[in-house]
Amino acid sequence: MLIRVINPNTTASMTTLIEANARAVAGPGVVVEAVTPAMGPASIESHYDEALAVPGLLAEIIAGERDGADGYVVACFGDPGLDAAREVAAGPVVGIAEAAMHAAMLVGRGFSVVTTLGRTAGRALDLASRYAPAGACRGVHACEIPVLELESDPSVLPRVTALAREALERDGSDVIVLGCAGMAGLCHDVSAELGVPVVDGVTAATLMVQSLVTLGLGTSKRDEYAAPLFKPYLGLLSDFMQPDGGGSRQGGVRAKEGLV
Repeated sequence: MLIRVINPNTTASMTTLIEANARAVAGPGVVVEAVTPAMGPASIESHYDEALAVPGLLAEIIAGERDGADGYVVACFGDPGLDAAREVAAGPVVGIAEAAMHAAMLVGRGFSVVTTLGRTAGRALDLASRYAPAGACRGVHACEIPVLELESDPSVLPRVTALAREALERDGSDVIVLGCAGMAGLCHDVSAELGVPVVDGVTAATLMVQSLVTLGLGTSKRDEYAAPLFKPYLGLLSDFMQPDGGGSRQGGVRAKEGLV
């Protein structure tokens, strides 16, 4: 089984961190390959960043179909381009916010999200309204550490831990969700300090994709997640034009049997 984990930003060192955490939970016979898009923002901290990250993400999904990937993880907490990725992938595609919030609801009654910048809190709340029952997400709290500083700032662990402790008390929650792929790897230490489950979306999504592939479940191609309709794409987006009728073509979407 090949799982392609896509870091939608273009910072290779973050891709390396994400890959290490995803590989740590993969089962026997599962190959985890993390990739960095050739185009896009260095980090994703706004709606603008998120929108411009999607073409690079989709290029990696299309390449993965050609290369034989069985499933995909979108490793950004905004879950950018998730629905579009499902339209061009035969196997399952899981976002890390989606996976983390679903996992949180299996181990508690309510969760709090601890994320990077406060300006991203609205996006996290939007996703919570999609992924979790009403009221399950009790709050979103920002440590105000930019994404690219998570690797180098020595205060990250104590600040995230302190903010998570405050969130539990303020929100009345019983689970913490870490709201950035760059926080992957903090779970054990934060959980040990606070005594509650702490969920990282990178590892949760990797295991969900692994489980779905094992079950023989891929993206449904009926209606909404069917291949995109054929039409001209101009300029820089011309390479993203899909084949007429959703069939496979050289360098395009790979038809896959048994996972529809």
